[in-house]
Amino acid sequence: MSTISVAAGPFAHDRSSVNRIMLDVCLALTPATLFGLVMFGWPAINLWLVTCASALAIEAACLHLMGQPMRRLLDGSALLTGWLLAISLPPWAPWWIGVGGSLFAIGIGKQLYGGIGQNIFNPAMLARVALLIAFPLHMTTWALPHPLFSASAPGFFDSLAITFGGAPLADGMTGATALGNLKTELTLHRTAEDILAGSFSVISALFGSTPGSLGETSELLLLVGGGWLVLRRIIHWEIPVAMLASVFVMAALAYLINPERYAGGLYHLTSGGLILGAFFIATDPVTSPISRAGRLIFGVGCGVLVYVIRTWGSFPEAVAFAVLFMNALTPLIDRYWRPRAYGRNTRGKPLVAAKWTSQVKEVDKV
Repeated sequence: MSTISVAAGPFAHDRSSVNRIMLDVCLALTPATLFGLVMFGWPAINLWLVTCASALAIEAACLHLMGQPMRRLLDGSALLTGWLLAISLPPWAPWWIGVGGSLFAIGIGKQLYGGIGQNIFNPAMLARVALLIAFPLHMTTWALPHPLFSASAPGFFDSLAITFGGAPLADGMTGATALGNLKTELTLHRTAEDILAGSFSVISALFGSTPGSLGETSELLLLVGGGWLVLRRIIHWEIPVAMLASVFVMAALAYLINPERYAGGLYHLTSGGLILGAFFIATDPVTSPISRAGRLIFGVGCGVLVYVIRTWGSFPEAVAFAVLFMNALTPLIDRYWRPRAYGRNTRGKPLVAAKWTSQVKEVDKV
């Protein structure tokens, strides 16, 4: 006796899957991540491995506790969450920062809401903010670039003491990020132009030879990876373009008004985690709007918040806070700027019903 196989729609699609999307994003992150691992040496490699492995282990534990099949571990979402968290951390942070962040990201930020596709907030950024609030000292201690195998770089065994042994970092091995340096120096009544003239270089920012999070320093490689995702149609262009443009415009206007107090647009575009956030974090399809207009509003909102928090807030970096705030507004944005169904308006009412009815009546009269 033959059987009929029943499957859920859609039946016509572009053969994309969760696994393929996660793999594409990981591939796009690979150049910037490898650059960061080479620039910051063995401690960064240790932290990246620990964070990603912890995310996978915690995901497996959650699936076991909920009675879910372990094959869901292979969809790549847990690996990507751990990856994004790892490259947003200080590269020489201790191991328990990575493990604790993964526990919060997977256990609280993802599985507590029901698993993949159900979370309200970006799990990696939720964990980063939680770590920043709970451990501000460890989350704001930035190692200077010490390229792998260079004379100044710690060897493999020295890196184990840094990552797992809690060895203190020497003053000569740490430094301030560009954003942190600007905020600190402004409090000493120096002008922004003088500060940036002696400490900021667009070339260094683009190529990544500056202190910062593990994977955010090479803006050029992040742009290449993000552009590849746009070309592959893994992400939409509206969010990154709107986010970057709004930061640039606000910074440029502020600079024109008072160049002694505010840095220019190019400085903000090439500093901190803005490029990473615009292409790889804010574009999370689960936590961002579904319509084109909604995505533009979301991107502008992220950009405005990034600039406002960077300029007048307590933290020099603001991408995580901005994305989480706009994540909370995504349901509201989707409600008022939802896509229009064919033949209906945004409220779901037929567009041509009245016209079609009147035409039918005229035909009947004839």
